[in-house]
Amino acid sequence: MTTGFGWHVVVAIVCLLLMIQVGYRMSGVRLSRTSLIAVARAAVQLTLAALLITGVVKYLWASIAAVVAMFLVAVLTTTKRSGATDHRARVAAAIAMASGLLPVLVIVAAAGVVPLKGESIIPTAGIVIGNVMSVHTLVSRRAFDGLREEKNQYEAGLSIGLLPKDAIALVIERRLPESLIPVLDQTRTAGMVTLPGAFIGVMLGGGSAVQAATAQVVVSTSILAAQAVTSAVEQKMICARRLLPPELRESLLD
Repeated sequence: MTTGFGWHVVVAIVCLLLMIQVGYRMSGVRLSRTSLIAVARAAVQLTLAALLITGVVKYLWASIAAVVAMFLVAVLTTTKRSGATDHRARVAAAIAMASGLLPVLVIVAAAGVVPLKGESIIPTAGIVIGNVMSVHTLVSRRAFDGLREEKNQYEAGLSIGLLPKDAIALVIERRLPESLIPVLDQTRTAGMVTLPGAFIGVMLGGGSAVQAATAQVVVSTSILAAQAVTSAVEQKMICARRLLPPELRESLLD
């Protein structure tokens, strides 16, 4: 891929943006403006991130601070997307996401797979944080929609003596596996359908095929592990009514 900036890049991006707009209009999805803003933000944020990372990777403490900042932005983003925006819900979301993220980072660092250097920690943590954020959003939105649509089932559970947490679990537990399927499919088809970034990065960087495959297996397994734990803790938080939009929490009475 040609990475130098020029008119050819501008033309390609404009054509892709037009393709996005056509797709949304054909399907009746009202995300045209949102997609334009998302691409513009990505361009600005990635440029700033590149400039920032080149400075902070020299210092371990600065790299850790950058990872913490990335994590906080991820928490704010996923809670805003799901509607669980009060302080209580955001704390619960942070706990759920950290429960998946921190053990993964500790394992790969302790095993020596990821050196304790900024240039290794930041991209690895960034990949895992992004995927943890995605699964958190999917789990939240599916669970909250389920509780709104099937409130009668929740109340029926209470009427037969179930505790609120068990009645909530009755509604949401069958919806949660859907949130984990996309990454599972990507992992299953890696090398056959998808050629993930870590794999290509090592190959283009001069690494051997074995090194590239090893790096990608570690990354893919890290993502699966982080998402599995995050979704499990998130489910517990939802059942405990700690991670819910304010209006939904008020409607789920004992």
